[in-house]
Amino acid sequence: QLQLVESGGGLVRPGGSLRLSCAASGFTLEHYVIGWFRQAPGKEREGVSCISPSGDSAHYADSNKGRFTISRDNAKNTVYLQMNSLKPEDTAVYYCASSLHWNQAMCVMNEYADWGQGTQVTVSS
Repeated sequence: QLQLVESGGGLVRPGGSLRLSCAASGFTLEHYVIGWFRQAPGKEREGVSCISPSGDSAHYADSNKGRFTISRDNAKNTVYLQMNSLKPEDTAVYYCASSLHWNQAMCVMNEYADWGQGTQVTVSS
């Protein structure tokens, strides 16, 4: 089983920034699609962003377009999610997950087989 470990979460004020990292353990990320998903209290898990294995394509949810940027460094076996202009509604547990299928249209949660444990992001003044 693939192991993914998220880090970089924390408490930030509205308008602030965080960079989340998703590191792979025991396998090479370079062949995998990596997605970021989040789940807020009392809400369903939703897609945030995903990136193709080469890093040349990415999808973003409408709610974070222009604010979030996904990137990957295959040499470091890590995928990043840079989050700027954070809002209270971005508060959630953020998860990264891996897939062998690149969906040309969007990030589809049930296409991702292996998940990390999540990292908490709290946006509050």
